[in-house]
Amino acid sequence: MSYHILVIDDEPQMRDLIRMILEDAGYKVEEAGDGIQALAAVKKHDIDLCIVDVMMPYMDGFTFAQEVKRIAEVPLIFLSARGEEWDKVQGLKLGGDDYIVKPFMPGELVARIEAVLRRTYRQNPDPFILQVGPLTINEDSYTAQLDGRPLNLTLKEFSLLQLLTKHKGRAYSREQLLELIWGDDHQSSERTIDTHIKTLRLKLGDAGKMIETVWGIGYKLEDPQ
Repeated sequence: MSYHILVIDDEPQMRDLIRMILEDAGYKVEEAGDGIQALAAVKKHDIDLCIVDVMMPYMDGFTFAQEVKRIAEVPLIFLSARGEEWDKVQGLKLGGDDYIVKPFMPGELVARIEAVLRRTYRQNPDPFILQVGPLTINEDSYTAQLDGRPLNLTLKEFSLLQLLTKHKGRAYSREQLLELIWGDDHQSSERTIDTHIKTLRLKLGDAGKMIETVWGIGYKLEDPQ
């Protein structure tokens, strides 16, 4: 399922950044520059989650939270440069499901969004499971198994395998993978992706062929034939 996310921020550059991160992660994105525009977007579109900047003109994020709850049951993640405890408590009291302080890592943003979406929309109380062929990934416990046997993965290896598995069939460039998994780690390069893919294939054994090289682009994961 492709969730529909509304990004509400008065800074166009921030909206563009978040849109890029979310679309790379497979989400459908709408934008609004303030709370008034956002309320109109919620009425017009079937929105699954709102990412709301706290400090905005015309209608700030906290006021938007109060207003939107009158027309829709939609989860909210507050986004703000202000990390004071009062702001966080106020946001949660107004019905926010999470509060993220700027600046943030792309991987952290996606992970926090996924956690809120799982809590909000998952009907099955069992842990959220991804499965492709002999590979099973538990997103709640950050563990992976191959034919029922645990895989010993580093956090970066797990995050890379999780992303490719969740969006199987989708080709990601090395640049996209680097941005989504490594974020602002300037010591990493696109060669880092090749090294981690090689290691993952070795750890997966015969199942490593599920991770395919897309020449001229990067990598994708496919169901075994």
